[in-house]
Amino acid sequence: MKGLKSLFIFLKGMAMGAADVVPGVSGGTIAFISGIYDPLLQSINAINFSLFKTLKAEGVKGAWKSINGSFLLLLFAGIATSVISLAKLLSTLLETQPIALWSFFFGLILASIVLVWKPIVHTNKWLTVLFSSIGFASALSISLLNPLPEATSLVYLFFSGALAICAMILPGISGSFILVLLGSYPTVLNAVHERNLVVLLVVGAGAVFGLLSFSKLLKWLFEHFKNATLTILVGFIAGSLPKIWPWKVETELGLNLYLPSFKTPEDQLFTGLLFMGLGLALVLLLETIGNATKNKSAS
Repeated sequence: MKGLKSLFIFLKGMAMGAADVVPGVSGGTIAFISGIYDPLLQSINAINFSLFKTLKAEGVKGAWKSINGSFLLLLFAGIATSVISLAKLLSTLLETQPIALWSFFFGLILASIVLVWKPIVHTNKWLTVLFSSIGFASALSISLLNPLPEATSLVYLFFSGALAICAMILPGISGSFILVLLGSYPTVLNAVHERNLVVLLVVGAGAVFGLLSFSKLLKWLFEHFKNATLTILVGFIAGSLPKIWPWKVETELGLNLYLPSFKTPEDQLFTGLLFMGLGLALVLLLETIGNATKNKSAS
């Protein structure tokens, strides 16, 4: 059973990595709907200066256990495997099968809104409306920004990695889309394809820096303002939906969304609805598996 649990963690990491490759989709959302968001934040936050004391007092084994090292190793191995192996495939699918791919992620994220909404305790409906509106407006504003020119400076790429990873662990905000906005996405994607270790190490170092810094803020918010934080996250996720709407045309003025029709073959409405349904079904499956795992652990 331990081996099966490890496999599931690795596969969830792969799902996060696949989502992070697609601009507009958040790996943080995948972590949330697959039930690993809280342990991920706790494990990352355990990496601090007190870890050196644990290392000195309890050795490598004690320090590894204190940060839930096996969980982090499996998860990030899954993310790395997915990014390296699926980057080219997803890039190709974005060009050849955009409606099917965007529809799948649209269904996935639409269902995740319901999932994030469930644990919120709505004590004040006006505050709920306010916080969700703030999240929605913020995510929508980010998605409407125009990308900067392509960037190649290593210092710039370091900070791009730091900002992108903050978005990657925040449900509703796409880390890869942040890279697009910063003009770093083509450079990073080419580095993955060409195995450019210098660029990958610089971006990775920035990601580690951003991850350790931002995760502490998120953990504090969840501990002290859980309802408000979750409500804002629902708004974030909802605000990302227009960006990944399958039926859109990019113009000089930005994205032009439109409603599809069965009468127009190129709209591929049946294909879109099918893959949207698959995305919804996957979230329901993940929730069912997550609930079954929790029940087994409790009994």
